[in-house]
Amino acid sequence: MPLTSKQRAQLRSLASTEDTIIHIGKGDISENIIKQTADALKARELIKGKVLENSMLSPRGAAEELAEATNSEVVQVIGSKFVLYKRNEREPKIELVKTKK
Repeated sequence: MPLTSKQRAQLRSLASTEDTIIHIGKGDISENIIKQTADALKARELIKGKVLENSMLSPRGAAEELAEATNSEVVQVIGSKFVLYKRNEREPKIELVKTKK
């Protein structure tokens, strides 16, 4: 289910205090980076990544490629940084605002 604008805003505010843990360099997105991202999403649900200047990928492209590979959501892309979110179904850590029906 896609995130609503209120949920994105909530996740953006939570991400502002997070450290950048995924760095994408001159190599393409490898299996190793995908595994690191998946493991970090499982542990934290919300992660911040950065595309380094020597990378051939755009930050938006890298975020979308990682989100597709890890079945997560792109929360935001600002400059060279991006934020991904994936709910941990077994042990959720972040309680998202409810949507009105």
